[in-house]
Amino acid sequence: MIDDKMIGSLIESADKARENSYAPYSGYAVGAALLCDDDSVITGCNMENAAFGPGICAERCAVYKAVSEGKRHFKAIAVAGSPVGEPISQYASPCGVCRQVLREFTDPVNFYVIIAGPEGTYKLKTLEELLPESFGPENLES
Repeated sequence: MIDDKMIGSLIESADKARENSYAPYSGYAVGAALLCDDDSVITGCNMENAAFGPGICAERCAVYKAVSEGKRHFKAIAVAGSPVGEPISQYASPCGVCRQVLREFTDPVNFYVIIAGPEGTYKLKTLEELLPESFGPENLES
């Protein structure tokens, strides 16, 4: 389990990462803070593109940054999202693609997703709750 102090720290890091969001089309800024198994934290933000398809969500940005730095095992991720320039005013749950990317590098039973909400509230879920009966690397083992 993850403690309240770490949850608060991850939410704060995710919210700070929102400041770097590039969201000129949707106007919706998302930040993520990924807790690695070595207790380091890698952040990411959403980045949009005029062609739409090349954009990336904050969660995948954080995972890809971590993987590019040699990290492959994660404990938790905090996600914070709301309209650009506003404090966190709603819960922004990871999209399906992000859930599947997180599944690649985690044990879904023991990986926590912290979904930040307004006024310091949050929802704490396991990845298994958000992506039940998922397909992962073990399904391809021979």
